[in-house]
Amino acid sequence: MAGSLGLAAYRALVRRSDAPGPDPMGPRPNGEVLWIHAGEPSNMLAIQDLAARLIRSRPGLHVLITLPPDGNAAALTRDDLPLTLTRAPSEHETGVTRFLDHWMPGAVIWVWGGLRPNLILEAAARIPLFLIDADPKGFTRRRDRWLPDMTQTVLNQFTKASARSAEGQTRLEQMGLDRERLLPASALLAGGEPLPCADSDLAELTAALGGRPVWFATQVHGAETATVLAAHAKARRMSHRLLLILQLAKPDDVAPALAATEADFNLALWDEGQFPDENTDVLISEDASDRGLFFRTAPVSFLGSSLVPDSIGCDPLDAAALGSAILYGPKVRHFLPSYTRLAAAGAARIVNDTDGLGTAVSRLIAPDQAATMAHAGWDVISKGAALTDSVSDLVQDALDQSMGRA
Repeated sequence: MAGSLGLAAYRALVRRSDAPGPDPMGPRPNGEVLWIHAGEPSNMLAIQDLAARLIRSRPGLHVLITLPPDGNAAALTRDDLPLTLTRAPSEHETGVTRFLDHWMPGAVIWVWGGLRPNLILEAAARIPLFLIDADPKGFTRRRDRWLPDMTQTVLNQFTKASARSAEGQTRLEQMGLDRERLLPASALLAGGEPLPCADSDLAELTAALGGRPVWFATQVHGAETATVLAAHAKARRMSHRLLLILQLAKPDDVAPALAATEADFNLALWDEGQFPDENTDVLISEDASDRGLFFRTAPVSFLGSSLVPDSIGCDPLDAAALGSAILYGPKVRHFLPSYTRLAAAGAARIVNDTDGLGTAVSRLIAPDQAATMAHAGWDVISKGAALTDSVSDLVQDALDQSMGRA
């Protein structure tokens, strides 16, 4: 590090800049903190999935996610997890020290690129750092080209590094990363984790269904209810024993749905302890926590809040992880990368209206059709699992060592 003239010049230049004012960082949570820097905010869904897995495997862990100064924070929506989103501090040593002293993370996962030399060097003096999903596009700044000695020094602060492709791995080596630090090339992809389900509920519902064909419509917006019910009526003409499990997006939508449904269908209310029988046409549920049960039960699922504009929609990887073929509408901008991956693999199909949804349900309710899509979905889920597993193991070890030092 002492021999890096580019680094010395860079640090001197930053030191002469004005010291930053206090950053609005908010209170530090109790317990362990893992810091993930999202160098490429557009891949936030995959970053959140990685954070979710680490949190679930290590009780009490809080994840801090930082963005570069121009990063868009709109993608972070996981309010069900102990996550904090903020911007990375300035490169001035005062801001760097204040940031690290405040958050006291036990380890760092740096995603993509966009290296911040002072921040990385100071963090590496305190805790282990891991670089994942590195991409040549993350190393295109002028200083990466004109100060190669600095880039090499900074890269070798990472204990382990992984690129998203063979091209990226070659680029890391060309920039001077020690080869023994490299993990196998693998992209960071959103993978989804199987939603939980009580075995007793699954056994009881399966017995009540008695082999009936069933499809699941979840996160259905109030404005989509009529479309879903009409599609169910259409599909029942081809499969008269077909059951719809209907789950509304908002509690306020349940009463209107009941009023619209009971005139034409026999209903059962899951949240009141009712199981479907041979005469039940629609099983209505309000509790989103039962999605894991219904995805396991239904070979075909329609993911709602996708036929109406300005809606967040559903993460399709939840369904794919549990072997349910996926139908969805065109309004899925928030989760578009995941839907695109699944559709390209043949695991998901887009529908635009009642006829399209009803026809798709009728075709996919055939076991062989649904099984083909489910298998394709599982292939999508499995890609990137090796990287997630290895990163999880590295982070767990680093946090254990950090606790030992505390």
